[in-house]
Amino acid sequence: MSAQHLEARVRHEPGVAVVELRGDIAAFAEDTLNAAYTEAEQQGADPILLNFSQVQYINSTGIALIVGLLARARKTRRQLLACGLSQHYIEIFQITRLVDFMNVFPDESSARSKGQISSGAQQSTHHPHHSNHHHQATDAGHLPHRQPGKH
Repeated sequence: MSAQHLEARVRHEPGVAVVELRGDIAAFAEDTLNAAYTEAEQQGADPILLNFSQVQYINSTGIALIVGLLARARKTRRQLLACGLSQHYIEIFQITRLVDFMNVFPDESSARSKGQISSGAQQSTHHPHHSNHHHQATDAGHLPHRQPGKH
């Protein structure tokens, strides 16, 4: 199987920037992912919805790149959502605990109907049933540094 380079297109909708991803998410996708996120972020849209419906493959480096986007989103208190993942990648997002930090929907319309996307909405992706200690343990080295004394 040959790798298919990642293409990203940012589409601005009322209250959300949708990043449509097509291809494979691996090491070579870093610049494309970061550029698309920056474009979505600069438009002031909150939240940002990553649409994975045209993504065929995500390797461990690709997962790390997505974690990097989550770190950027958390640093600016921006909500990052995902949709269009195959069942396999939904399971990967569960195993890697990405679902603890981003809501995952079957498609764009599901994200909208669940009230996650609305103009000016700024909802936390933090799940209240998880303690901060738990998140610090799973975030180490991937998300912004914790302030001293915060446990």
